[in-house]
Amino acid sequence: MDGADPALAEAAGWLHDVSAIFPTPERVKIAYQLGIPILPEETAFPMIVHQKLSRVLAVQVFQIIQPEVLSAVECHTTLKRDASQLDKVLFVADKLAWDQPGQAPFHEGMQAALEISLDAATFFYLRYMWERREQLAVLHPWLRDAYLQILQSKF
Repeated sequence: MDGADPALAEAAGWLHDVSAIFPTPERVKIAYQLGIPILPEETAFPMIVHQKLSRVLAVQVFQIIQPEVLSAVECHTTLKRDASQLDKVLFVADKLAWDQPGQAPFHEGMQAALEISLDAATFFYLRYMWERREQLAVLHPWLRDAYLQILQSKF
């Protein structure tokens, strides 16, 4: 798993979408009620808020205290700047476990990149989204920051 603790990765995997219990149209309101800071992009596209809601549920309902798990859960949809190995493991796994009909359009390329490294797979997806940023409902600033950082690092 490229340096990520398997037990922590499993915990993050179980918890990352736990907030799916909240309907998407209600997520921003619930986040405000829980005191979660919300970005304008998240207000415009509330589905993204589930990563922050899942982090709070992991703490409040499941008493998770490991910062590594909480970080991965909180950024599994968008990633973020200075992402840890566990952040990247959950991010890549989330993208490859496509939950829509058919296969994700980026699946084969991302899977091939994963054969090279976790960073290559991470970069593949971030670049894929960056190249389509004009067609996205929103470009989350965490995704933008993660992309620009990994682009500059030349992993």
